[in-house]
Amino acid sequence: METGVIFAGFGGQGILLAGKVLARAGMDQGLEVTWLPSYGPEMRGGTANCTVILADEPVGSPIVDAPRALVALNGPSLDRFEPKVAPGGAVVVNSSLVPRPVRRKDVREIPVPVNDIARELGEPRTINMVALGAAVRALGILPLQAVIQAMVEELGERGRKRLVEVNREALARGYAEAGRFLA
Repeated sequence: METGVIFAGFGGQGILLAGKVLARAGMDQGLEVTWLPSYGPEMRGGTANCTVILADEPVGSPIVDAPRALVALNGPSLDRFEPKVAPGGAVVVNSSLVPRPVRRKDVREIPVPVNDIARELGEPRTINMVALGAAVRALGILPLQAVIQAMVEELGERGRKRLVEVNREALARGYAEAGRFLA
């Protein structure tokens, strides 16, 4: 089994952290992983994306031609990466910012209003964890609790323990929201 995921959006949306948390959760569950970030020179507002591969054997290349899932937090990211998603894959779309639906009929669209949910939680910076929770549900290969633990470890190491609880809730909300589209 080898599963590729692309996270994409504007710089400052936490794209790289979301991918890092997923990769860490996979490692903690005994999977082979790669995490490949890509971002422009801008600090905020430029483009950012990362690719995560989760596999049960060594990964030959960190490049993903046909990811099983895409998390698109803005319109340009959906435009760029939607054509690459493998048939039968999932596209988690930030319906708070992306005005159009997924155009392909051979993938599962999971529209999640990540910005709106993050605002409801009182912490707009949790959009990445809302989206990650939805992606975890769509992929179905890692337990949510493993991803929560990886998030705790990742944020704790970076001196952000105060954000752990709201990010835990963001993951759970995204996971639940995606469930509405996957039944």
